[in-house]
Amino acid sequence: MLRVVVGRVSVQSSLSRVYRVGGGRVVNMMGQTQSTGRPSSDLAAFREHFAKAQNIVVLSGAGISAESGVPTFRGAGGFWRRWQAQDLATPEAFRANPSLVWEFYHYRREVMLTKLPNAGHMAIAECEERLVKQGRSLVVITQNIDELHKRAGSKNIIELHGNLFRTRCTRCGHVEENRKSPIVLSLAGKGAPDPDAQDARIPEEDLPRCDHGGCGGLLRPHVVWFGESLDPDVLTRTDQELDKCDLCLVVGTSSVVYPAAMYAPMLASRGIPVAEFNIEETPATHQLGFHFHGPSGEWLPKALAPHQDEKNT
Repeated sequence: MLRVVVGRVSVQSSLSRVYRVGGGRVVNMMGQTQSTGRPSSDLAAFREHFAKAQNIVVLSGAGISAESGVPTFRGAGGFWRRWQAQDLATPEAFRANPSLVWEFYHYRREVMLTKLPNAGHMAIAECEERLVKQGRSLVVITQNIDELHKRAGSKNIIELHGNLFRTRCTRCGHVEENRKSPIVLSLAGKGAPDPDAQDARIPEEDLPRCDHGGCGGLLRPHVVWFGESLDPDVLTRTDQELDKCDLCLVVGTSSVVYPAAMYAPMLASRGIPVAEFNIEETPATHQLGFHFHGPSGEWLPKALAPHQDEKNT
């Protein structure tokens, strides 16, 4: 496995077998150009694939969380104060101003305490529970760090980009779950997203610190920032799930952040049925077999409902 870095440009790994070249065409690893037509929106046809699938993969992104009211910090108006996520979610930003970055993540943690899974999350979780009893599998491979899939009841989850409620020590590397609110007293009442809000400028010694074995090192969110490598174990498990996948749902992802952006086109190039559920078209849309336009909370309960051909359990 080669080093895979989070970013908005294409990267190569053991999974990168297809590349978009524009004009509705893709090129595979053999240099062959493949034409792509307009994807189908025939739910009945998708349901026939669903009834037969044994190993379903759900690739989820910020769009499904946005339906729960979670800020995405991307696109027009997607700012926290004067910054978008990619401005603050970097190792360089944390080294330059750990107080500002912790304000941003403290705000996100506190916001998540007020949000609930939506109908899309629930449909995925209920489907997983049902299929397990039939000897089938459904795994969620998510770019989201908010735990809404877990709170909905999903159990088979791969978090590509980490978790908002885990911390990692920058000195000793210790990782642990942390659900304190606030995470440290100096951040209480801080992190307001208003563009006119003043930066707290909290001294580094008053930011979250590691108490593992008396370390005392500066803590950071245990998430994958832009420019950082994904966890090799996470990538290995993702590889394994994609290798056996026979149906893929792409839910609320912009298909611009790599390496996740290449997973669905790669599966489609192998002839695997892939269905996109999104409120807008993405760079991957015309490489996929199905596109269902609209909120996942409206589509997924219908798409993943029990099929008449399912085994009785």
